Amino acid sequence: MLLLSTIREERECLLEGLAKRNFNNAAATLDKIVALDDERKSSKTQLDQLLSEQKSLSKEIGGLFKSGKAEEANAMKAKVSELKEQSSEVEEKFKTVKSQLETELLGLPNLAHTSVPHGSTEEDNEVLKDLTGEIPDLGDDAMPHWDLSDKYGIFDLKLGVKLTGAGFPVFKGQGARLQRALINFFLDEASDAGYTEYVPPLMVNEDSARGTGQLPDKEGQMYYVTEDDLYLIPTAEVPLTNIYRDVILKEDDFPIKMCGYTPCFRREAGSYGADVKGLNRVHQFDKIEIVQVQHPEKSYETLTKMCDHIEGLLQKLELPYRILRLCAGDLGFASALTFDFEVYSAAQKRWLEVSSVSNFETFQTNRLKLRYRNEEGKTTLAHTLNGSALALPRIIAALLENNQTSDGITIPDVLRKYTGFDKIK
Repeated sequence: MLLLSTIREERECLLEGLAKRNFNNAAATLDKIVALDDERKSSKTQLDQLLSEQKSLSKEIGGLFKSGKAEEANAMKAKVSELKEQSSEVEEKFKTVKSQLETELLGLPNLAHTSVPHGSTEEDNEVLKDLTGEIPDLGDDAMPHWDLSDKYGIFDLKLGVKLTGAGFPVFKGQGARLQRALINFFLDEASDAGYTEYVPPLMVNEDSARGTGQLPDKEGQMYYVTEDDLYLIPTAEVPLTNIYRDVILKEDDFPIKMCGYTPCFRREAGSYGADVKGLNRVHQFDKIEIVQVQHPEKSYETLTKMCDHIEGLLQKLELPYRILRLCAGDLGFASALTFDFEVYSAAQKRWLEVSSVSNFETFQTNRLKLRYRNEEGKTTLAHTLNGSALALPRIIAALLENNQTSDGITIPDVLRKYTGFDKIK
């Protein structure tokens, strides 16, 4: 959430930044926010004055009764009752205006970092590092991962439909072992990099979803448990980051490095075509997430290190990959700067996104009230970052397709101690 002080003091800069994000009616929205904030302040001042006067008069009433001035005391009681009625009306107005102000603020996206390129769609994303690694020559008989699964019994999409519905694959046999191997490999790598592992809840409350920017932006993409007012998590970022909601840190607490493995749930409403074939886009998938809470002066250095970590994973898996810097139009609602990692699927002959690494600067921490106290004792908003390290479905798709041979699917060396086998047959 953008700061009110920024909205008031840096209007032209904000208008330029929101235009870059293709945000409509920016000027009118900022004017409305300022007007609502003025009304909120005025209502609060009026409410404080009424309550103060009410409190002062209430103190005098008892003394007047003791002094035998009952008529004067009763008149003052009537005045207090009148003040109570007035303060109740003003308080209701204050709450309404405050709620309206929060709604408008929550609807503003984060401002893009200066390095983010202009653009409207993923076609405008900047390729920072093009194809890294070799694309295997699979010949004319190369099979996509869904056909490989049918051949070797790796996962079952039809069984998932029977049990739940489309987009809920069931992994089995060596496929299940491969899934577990990747989870353990990614967690071990994160641990070696200094991340503390958590096993968070798979459902969160509204405050948590709002704190990291899923609400109101992605409300239609999350599964909602109506009776309990809870949301199934779309990523471990949500519960992990919210661990520090309403917390004031010390400067020497930085960096806070967390990781977690969770299933993730996304409705993916509106998805269709080749993008949803096989494991390319599913409603439930496993992912290891890395999250950092960092000092503002070090967050972009940290972003680079997180990207290096993810790049190292892809290199160890021997997958051809590239790195993109997302344009403003493709940037996530809460992000200031995002790098996407894509692996090349040799059988599908297309790039598959497997990780996004983002710096949110103060956008999440302002919602979370996540601050730190500096040496002078002043509290300042921290920065938050997160990255997929990694999401499994498309990694598995690329591993199956790129490593297929005439007698099975070869397992990368780095995974063999986890799988217990070197080839899926």
